[in-house]
Amino acid sequence: MNLADLVERVKRHPDFRKAGMVLCHNGVVRETPGSGCQPPGSAGGLVDHLVVKVDHAKLAEVVARHKRMPGIIEILAEIAEGRKLSVGDDIMMLVVAGDVRTNVIPVMTSLIDEIKATVTGKTEVRRND
Repeated sequence: MNLADLVERVKRHPDFRKAGMVLCHNGVVRETPGSGCQPPGSAGGLVDHLVVKVDHAKLAEVVARHKRMPGIIEILAEIAEGRKLSVGDDIMMLVVAGDVRTNVIPVMTSLIDEIKATVTGKTEVRRND
């Protein structure tokens, strides 16, 4: 996964000349478990690594639906899956290109939320498990 490569791919889209914004998301493995609201060392300790599973059909559906939203030109998504991801490793990279920020930012937020809720599943392994 390479964010710069995704941005370059978006820039080659035939309608990119209509873009006024390219918004990027780079999700990484953090050491705090779950929502990050638990204090370090609680609920079994800090994260050692995690493994992500992806429903690729659902990902394609979610991306396609978000591409149809007003002002959106292109969306690219890459998610690391099926391997041990350590703290600091990249989990998910998203790039959304669109006309103006008032269209692009809400789409990115919705896209992240929906992918996390319906497309991906993760198994966290804690340091003292």
